Amino acid sequence: MQMQLQQDPANVPVSSPLLPGAPPGRRLRVLHVLSHLGMGGTEHGMLKVIRGLGHVEFEHQICAVREIDKDFVRRMNVGAKVSSVGSAEPGFQFPLFRLVHLMKEFRPHVVHTRNFGALEAIPAARLARVPVAIHSEHGYEVEILKGLPLRRRVACSAFYALADQVFTVTADLRDYHSKQSWLAPKRFRVIHNGVNTDLFRPRKELADTLKLEFGIPSKRVVIGSVGRIVPIKDFKTLLQAAEILLRQGKDVHVLIVGSGPELPNLRACAAASAELAGRTLFLGASDRVPDLLNCLDVFVLPSISECMSNTILEAMASGLALAVTRTGGNPELIDGGRVGWLFPPGDVGALASLLSRLVDDPALGKKYGQAARQRAVEHFSLSAMVQHYRELYLELASRCSVWNRN
Repeated sequence: MQMQLQQDPANVPVSSPLLPGAPPGRRLRVLHVLSHLGMGGTEHGMLKVIRGLGHVEFEHQICAVREIDKDFVRRMNVGAKVSSVGSAEPGFQFPLFRLVHLMKEFRPHVVHTRNFGALEAIPAARLARVPVAIHSEHGYEVEILKGLPLRRRVACSAFYALADQVFTVTADLRDYHSKQSWLAPKRFRVIHNGVNTDLFRPRKELADTLKLEFGIPSKRVVIGSVGRIVPIKDFKTLLQAAEILLRQGKDVHVLIVGSGPELPNLRACAAASAELAGRTLFLGASDRVPDLLNCLDVFVLPSISECMSNTILEAMASGLALAVTRTGGNPELIDGGRVGWLFPPGDVGALASLLSRLVDDPALGKKYGQAARQRAVEHFSLSAMVQHYRELYLELASRCSVWNRN
């Protein structure tokens, strides 16, 4: 059953073609398909692309195969027509023909599906005779770290082969899906995520203000992180490393921004520690992340596994010293350790040693933070990411002569 939540408010007339080969008044119609529409990195990334591409050259529609978080749609001012073809109920669903019906109504030039939960939209696009079908993979799930189940590998291999293009957001993820789907790496492209380097930028004048707000002495070194408080993020390793520093007499404070099921456990862990009690602050979910990052001296991401972390990009753009785990796409982001430090997942001692060095030598952290900011601006800007998506859509559309079709 289709459910429309919000109609696209941007009905921008185009008096002359801006897209190559487009007749006057025509925009490239893109249907973005994903499993769920709610709070999450993939969803935020999709909205960045939609907003970046705009509504002059493009017309966008979003389809959630399963559920839609109406509060998220309202809060994020999605600015596109949003539909659902499935149910939020657990269990197997394969709404192939509902997807075909939606595509025949919208008549997209491009269908772009994201992650495994939306993969059935690829055969649907072929049945609906959509000119261009694109699939992208944006991250890992805990249950697939050791490999995909055989049936899922077969499905990915078959559906990837039906797509005009498959891409991932890191080279590490490309290699993983190439191996799991038995397809050559050259079958996949890599388009990195991007960060708004104007919104996320160093504003050290905020540090004293925020420390005063949170009751943290101005000279104390603040170590922290941002993210979902879930087991795979392993924030306990950060707390244990900070506990070691405090036992060594280091004047540090821990600040963690985010919410999730592990938050009560982390609070209890900090409260039970003689060292961490009074030196740890959990802020929960916040819309002040660009400001709050400026309260940190060192950003830590202790994830057991990670694909392409948007929070690392935000910390880089904010000019912070970084200590992140050597996993997934993390080494790609910080250039193999050239603009930050890498440590093995779960290695409390290694993290404590890195943090001790940064606490003792703040000039070193500042130097690396400046290099991280420069790398974010030069290689991972939001504008560059949007341009890569635009070029991909137009390249594939030009191959298929979409303007000759209705």
